[in-house]
Parts: sequence; structure tokens; C-alpha cells
Amino acid sequence: MHSILPKVLQPLAGQPLLGHVLEVARRLTPQSLLVVHGHGGDAVRSAFPDPDLHWVLQSTQKGTGHALLQTLPQLPGHGTVLVLFGDVPLIQPETIARMLDACSGEALVLLVQTLDNPAGYGRILRDPERRVQGIREDKDTSEKERAIREVNTGIMALPANRLTRWLNQLSCENIQQEYYLTDVVAMAVEDEVPIRTVEVTHHWEALGVNDKRQLAELERLYQAERARLLLEAGVTLVDPARLDIRGELVCGRDVTIEPGCLFEGRVVLGDGVTVGPNCVLRNSEVGAGTHIQAFSHLEGAVLGKTNHVGPHARIRPGTSTAEGVHLGNFVEVKNSSLGTGTKVNHLSYVGDSSVGARVNVGAGTITCNYDGARKHRTVIEDDVFVGSDTQLVAPVTVGKGATIGAGSTIVKSVPPGELALSRTPQKTIPGWKRPVKKPG
Repeated sequence: MHSILPKVLQPLAGQPLLGHVLEVARRLTPQSLLVVHGHGGDAVRSAFPDPDLHWVLQSTQKGTGHALLQTLPQLPGHGTVLVLFGDVPLIQPETIARMLDACSGEALVLLVQTLDNPAGYGRILRDPERRVQGIREDKDTSEKERAIREVNTGIMALPANRLTRWLNQLSCENIQQEYYLTDVVAMAVEDEVPIRTVEVTHHWEALGVNDKRQLAELERLYQAERARLLLEAGVTLVDPARLDIRGELVCGRDVTIEPGCLFEGRVVLGDGVTVGPNCVLRNSEVGAGTHIQAFSHLEGAVLGKTNHVGPHARIRPGTSTAEGVHLGNFVEVKNSSLGTGTKVNHLSYVGDSSVGARVNVGAGTITCNYDGARKHRTVIEDDVFVGSDTQLVAPVTVGKGATIGAGSTIVKSVPPGELALSRTPQKTIPGWKRPVKKPG
């Protein structure tokens, strides 16, 4: 991967590869969850401090069979052992469920796939009655076996009560000099244990990652699947190929998402929401009928119904708005509440503020909420008009219905219904001339 990050920590849709696999495993409610680690193990363990994980060290990497052998002391003596891979992140729960049903703690079940180009994969060997007889790793295949298109994905379900003997019988007498887990298939044949196969549900779900190119390919496959599910649910995606979801996206009816949008964490879009091009929404809720225009960023915000946001707006954590709020171009809001019908339309910053209903905040207005050591609160009550280019130096309260003239610096609270101004008198100097550069 040419990276300081271990492969299983490389991000796919904003989550480490291993995180996707663990997410699927947990949905199966396993009795125990074991993670075999070797290279970069300390970094992997630090990234996943979850108490339900049991870590098993494989100090020398001698193959998949050797990896599973390290887990024997922690495996139960009955039930089913499911083997997944930390670099195969797109495996689907429904596929695994079919494997577990086929196993029932008695059979050996292989997840298989039929490929046009099976190079690099272990081939499924069958007898004339189509019964599985073994798996031949790609580098050990004969010319005839290389033509087999049914391949082993590596994912398997095994009866726990057979594993100890099978794993202890593994040999490394092969080209790779590794202990292949696939060799237990021949042992199962010898022990007359039923061997069953389950075909992948989707062609992409057993794909692994070995380099950044494959990681990028899986990213697009993952996003294409998320887009497909959204389209089937009735969401309008103007260009499904230009969508990135790194978490959970919940959409109501008649939602429209323009190209280039990124959704992170948990994002909820109400009925009739429109998200314009190239927006970023992170851990936010957007009320019904709200329109978010191009290049706007939302993080940790809860927006009410029929808001208008952007373009180029930045809505930061702790922001909440009521119905019909307008937050316009190059407006930044942080840790503030805004009441019904309030408008902050141009080039303004509202931070650590409680803003009432029907307030108009003029262009270039800022709340000066930080004194260099502490944050202070600004309170703007209902029906206030704030003129352009105003500075509100917190802590300060502007009373209901008050008006602030443009260009004012407000350092004291303004009584309700009054006009506040803070300006130096305008002067005209007769006969003044602009300075000019001297020639040469």
C-alpha cells in the first residue's frame, strides 16, 4: 500500500477496511469475535479498542491455516466458526447468513464465485458428480486445473468440533511453504463431512484490497451500491456516479441531491430537501423543504423546515434553526439558534448567539464572541434589524424590535424598540487633494 497505515486501516467510505468487516460480523451476533493480527498489530488494536474484540497475535505470517491455528485456544468446541478477511470489506450480511444456514455446525461451507478470469484464485475441484473434493491454490495448479472458473473466495464456515484435528494436520509442503486453510477441504472429504458451496450474492462482495488502485475501485463499487439503494428508495440523484456517503444517509420523500456531494456520519434529509452541487454534510439534520445551495458545508447542525442555505455557507456544530430561516452566501454560523423567519443573507458571522424570530442581519455583521480567553453569548431578540457592517461585542443583548444603524460597534445592550448608533461624525475637508507620486 506504500503507506504507514497497515492495510486493514486504509479507509473505505471513511471507515477502515477492518471496520466494515467487523460491522458485518456484529450483525450476525456472534458468541465471540476474534481478530488475528500480525504486521502493524499495535496500530490496529489502537484503532479498535472495542471491548467485544479478542485479539490473537500471529507473530510470523505462515498462511491462512496458520492464522486460524493461533485462535484454537479461544475457539469453542462446538457450533460454527466463520472465517472472514480484514481486507475484504464489501461482504454482505445476507450472503454470510446463507453460509451459516448451510453449515449448521456440521458441514464445511465455502463461499465461491465464478469468474471469467480466475487467475490468482484457488480453484474448486469437483468429482464427476459435482461433489467438492478440494481446493488447489493458483500457484500449485496444473494446466488443466487453471481452466476451472469456479474459485474459492477464502471465506468459509467450519464445524468447530473438527477444527483442532484438521488444523494440527496442516502441512506447508507447497510452493509458498505456507499452511493453507483450504487444505482442510480434503480432510473433510476424508472424514465424510458434508461440503457445501454458496455463491456470492453480488459479483463485487468478495473482492479484496492489495493496493491503492484496488482500494479506489472498491470505493466506487461501494458508492455505486449506496446510490442504487437510494434510487430504489425514490431519491433523485442527478448523477449517481458522483456521490460519496461515509456513514448513514437517511432520506425522506422527494429528496434531490446534485452531483459532487459528500455525506459523513449520520445525515437525515427531510421530505422535499434539495442539496445543491458540491456540498458537504456531516452529522446533521435538515428539515422538510429546505434548500441547500452549492458549496455549502454543514456539520453538527439541525436545520428547520423551508430554510434556504448558501451558496458557500458554513454551518458549524451546535447550530439550530427554526422554520423559514435564510443563511446566505458566505455566511458562517456556529453554536447558535435562529428563530422563525430570521435572515442572515450576506457575508456575516454569527457565533455563540441566540437569535430570535424575524431578525434581519445585514451584510458584513459579526458577533465578536471571543475575548482571547473565554467565549461570551450574544442575544438578539425578536424583530431586531441589524444594519450592515455591525460588530456586536459579547456579552451583549439587543432588545426586541430594536434597530442598529449600519457601521456600528455595539458594546452595550440595546433597549427594546430603540435605535442604536455608533459612528464618528462625517466630515468634508474643502480643497483636499489626493497625494501624487513625484515623477522619476
